[in-house]
Amino acid sequence: MGKIVISENVSLDGVVQDPTGEDGLGRGSWFTCVGDGGREAWAKVEFEEALSAAALLMGRRTHEWFVARGWGSRDGAWADRLRALPKYVVSSSALDGPEWTRSTVVPAEEIPKLRQEVDGDLVVYGSGRLARTLAEHDLVDELRLMTYPVVVGAGERLFGETSAAKPMRLVDTRTVGESLVLLTYRPV
Repeated sequence: MGKIVISENVSLDGVVQDPTGEDGLGRGSWFTCVGDGGREAWAKVEFEEALSAAALLMGRRTHEWFVARGWGSRDGAWADRLRALPKYVVSSSALDGPEWTRSTVVPAEEIPKLRQEVDGDLVVYGSGRLARTLAEHDLVDELRLMTYPVVVGAGERLFGETSAAKPMRLVDTRTVGESLVLLTYRPV
């Protein structure tokens, strides 16, 4: 049985929107506030996570974001690993534009079945709407928050209203570089 792992970059105030400043939030690139050393340490952690993943689970917009930034043709071990992983794209419509190898569209209602079929971690990158849906339906087995030392002050946050409280237990903390903190939680 698979384990659904939400892996997100978040600001101190929980913002996940527009970390690179490309999407028009108008708050700049909060992702780069940690400098080159911090981003190198972040990339190492992300690569390790990709190596341990069995598959990626993402929303259509996140899939399109990766494709638009050339992840399907980039060089390097991290890009090679992401290309090799099966990618399950949660969408109610077919994918438009260029493909990313091993991508399959799945409707949201198929996620519990997919979780049963995949042996290992199904890692969710980005995909804020999908992350909220998974949490609402108690399908999150682990939450990994790479926390950036900045209060963005506006933007889409990882979690909004839920139908009930979703208690989590902190299972690990890890300093990444000089100013990032990776917080790992599991449902109680």
